[in-house]
Amino acid sequence: MALASPAAAQTGGDPIYYQDPDGRPFYSLTPKKTADGRDYRSVPAGADLSFEDEPAPAPAVAENRKIKFYRNPMGLADTSPTPKKDSMGMDYIPVYEGEDSDDGSVKISPGKIQRTGVKSESAARRVIRTMIRAPGTIQLDERRVSVISMRAESYVQKVADVTTGAHVVKGQPLMEIYSPAVSSAAAEYISTLNSKVTGGDGPYGRGSRQRLMNLDVPDAAIVTMEKSRQVPIGIDWTSPRDGVVLERNAIEGMRAQPGAVLFRIADHTLVWAVIDVAERDLGALAVGQPASVKARGFPGREFAGQINVIYPEINKETRTARLRIELTNPDLVLLHGMYVDADIEIGSAKPVLTVPESAVMDTGRRQAVFIDKGEGRFEPREVKLGQRGDGYVEVRQGVSAGERIVISANFLIDAESNLKAALKGFADGAQQ
Repeated sequence: MALASPAAAQTGGDPIYYQDPDGRPFYSLTPKKTADGRDYRSVPAGADLSFEDEPAPAPAVAENRKIKFYRNPMGLADTSPTPKKDSMGMDYIPVYEGEDSDDGSVKISPGKIQRTGVKSESAARRVIRTMIRAPGTIQLDERRVSVISMRAESYVQKVADVTTGAHVVKGQPLMEIYSPAVSSAAAEYISTLNSKVTGGDGPYGRGSRQRLMNLDVPDAAIVTMEKSRQVPIGIDWTSPRDGVVLERNAIEGMRAQPGAVLFRIADHTLVWAVIDVAERDLGALAVGQPASVKARGFPGREFAGQINVIYPEINKETRTARLRIELTNPDLVLLHGMYVDADIEIGSAKPVLTVPESAVMDTGRRQAVFIDKGEGRFEPREVKLGQRGDGYVEVRQGVSAGERIVISANFLIDAESNLKAALKGFADGAQQ
């Protein structure tokens, strides 16, 4: 008497197909031999692979619950009110009362939950710290730039040893100027001071001095005239502030026309960081917020400041807005035009109800999460969101603290939910 194969002994039943004896993906519906004469291995029905969940004990379910309809075993949107087989001879799967709840939830078997890697986490209150990072450039403080130009036709007699990029201090001589208009005003002022009738601080003296001031003659030069009571041929023009020479156009012997820029000096001890932020971030920014600026030329170093101005204009091409951060620059390492990156912290210091970002399913028009109600049942729920940061998102409406939220494989639950909703719709239509 022939012995049964191990598979047949364990499962029993007639073979439903035959497989290559070496396990290769070659199959046959009838007995077959390999090229070297070996028989294909028979596979009975009980030994066939199945990726479906192990069914729950049918008798207990059948005794306690009523079958509502039968659904297609391949997941197609086809139902039947009576037992039925599909075109491949597979039985339709019964759906019992309670398995298709009307609360919008979906039930998934424990085996499928384990295979798909469904994980849940409780909604909890956390402090969300969000950082806006945006690029920008260093610019000069408009209030700390001085231009030295003549208000009357003048001649440059001498230029001090000052070049572009040099640091100067207030009152430092820059050049010696001869101007007929200035000499005439100085002679009139000295004459007024020396006169016994108009001398002193009378109206004539104040008027003559005001004429020199109107020609922008430095105060130090006027004081020298008052002490010496002499009209100088050349007048020393000095720096009006501490700063760096950005522009030097004065050349010895040149003729300077009124309004011509001879020197431009800027104070770098306080500079502006002009930052470009995305239009979507404007609602979270306000004047006075602290900011940290990092210069690309000095990695590891940070410059602290705060937002002083948010410019009332949007760049049409980049859809960005500009804001200004004032920075102290005592060692003058921040230079005009330097690229920087700003970190601006937003969000509330108070804890808010949050869930992981991976839990939210966003369609663009609505956001939803799946609530884990236990025993394999999941309920989709629409939520209203707030700030995001550190991998979490604020939930302002739709979820309560302590509720367990699905944080992984939620798209598979969503697919299962949509499938069961479609099957239920077909079933309701078939019963009407």
